[in-house]
Amino acid sequence: MSSKIFGIDFDAISKLADMVKEKDLEEISLACGEDMITIKGKTCPPPPPPMGMPPMQAAEIPAAAEVSAKPAAKAVPSGNVVKAPIVGTFYAASAPDKPPFVTVGQQVRKGDVLMIIESMKLMNEIQSDYDGTVAEIFVQNGDSVEYDQPIMIIR
Repeated sequence: MSSKIFGIDFDAISKLADMVKEKDLEEISLACGEDMITIKGKTCPPPPPPMGMPPMQAAEIPAAAEVSAKPAAKAVPSGNVVKAPIVGTFYAASAPDKPPFVTVGQQVRKGDVLMIIESMKLMNEIQSDYDGTVAEIFVQNGDSVEYDQPIMIIR
C-alpha cells in the first residue's frame, strides 16, 4: 500500500516532481478535493540582454530626471489642425477620377467638404470647422487614419 500526502498518492507526487525537473518547469500544482500541493522547480533566470549590446552598468543608466528634462523637439504647426473624427481610410476626392476636395493653398470656408473617411463601408464626408487656407496635408489618398490623427492644417 502506497503512502499519501494530503490525500494524494506519494508516487504521483514523485512523478510530478520528476516532470517539473525534466521539463524545467517553474511550478506545478495538484489538488484533490480541498487538499492541494504545489511542487516548485528552479526559478528561471532573467533572459540575457539582446546580442550586440553590452549590459549596462548602474552608472550608465540615465536618471529619470535627466530623461524627462529633455523633451523631444517637435515642430508644432501653427493654425487650425483638422483631425480625423473616426478611424478609417482617407480619400481626398469623391472618386478616383474626380479632383480632390481641397489642395494646399486653397481657400476653404466653414462647412466645405475637406475629405471622405471610409469607415465600415460607409463614406463619411468631413466638413471644415474653419475658414482659411489649407496650409498642409499630412496624409495621402488611401492612407489609413486613426481617431484624432492630424490630417491637415488650415490657417
